[in-house]
Amino acid sequence: MSTTADLITALKKELKSAQMTYADLAKELDMAESSVKRMLAKGDMPLTRIDAICRALRIDFADLARRVAESQPLLKELTQEQERAVVADKKLLLMAICVLSQWTLEQITSTYRLSEAEGVKYLAQLDRIGIIELRPLNRYRLKLAKTFRWRPHGAVMDFFREHALLDYFSGSFDGTGEGMLLVHGSISRAVAPAFNERMQRLAQDFSQQHLADQKLPPRELEGYTLVLGMRSWEFAVFGQMRRNGSPP
Repeated sequence: MSTTADLITALKKELKSAQMTYADLAKELDMAESSVKRMLAKGDMPLTRIDAICRALRIDFADLARRVAESQPLLKELTQEQERAVVADKKLLLMAICVLSQWTLEQITSTYRLSEAEGVKYLAQLDRIGIIELRPLNRYRLKLAKTFRWRPHGAVMDFFREHALLDYFSGSFDGTGEGMLLVHGSISRAVAPAFNERMQRLAQDFSQQHLADQKLPPRELEGYTLVLGMRSWEFAVFGQMRRNGSPP
């Protein structure tokens, strides 16, 4: 939800864009210019007054609120509470994964055993959690940044480790477009973050390609899941064979 302060900040930008002075606005509102200046400076006014300023600017209040919402910083990760809310209901988790892929409600309900009413209900829940901004006709705007990731030790990754990790890696990875690499080596701690940044860029490339390909007919699309990871790690069985006192 947009705060009054956010709306007033947006109104000031609209005034500047429209090249409307405080004197012009005062005339439109039938107020003294000093009163208009004081009102905008304090940043505190009823919504009826904001609506009157919108009429003076010839803009719709809903459009102003939408611009405010779209100007808010996108989330790079959710809070622990938000993630727990997502995994508390498996259908809600499914909806969250689908909206991350920018699926429409029609695509979701035609692919999974969810009624339209259920889909709308879960979209509303994702709106309340803060993942999307629900719009008319069951459309939505994703409120997550391109660099968004689930919390490393959050509820969603815990769910993945418990319920999906073995299933994912039990595959042969030999299908069309599939592959898995296991590379081990000792490198400088100073350069390790650079490899992590490259993985982030690859993940972003994958996400952008997904969005670009949504215009293609469904028969030309295939669902893929890309898992990238790098950590300081050694097989436990190897660690057990280390000589006492040797570094891990």
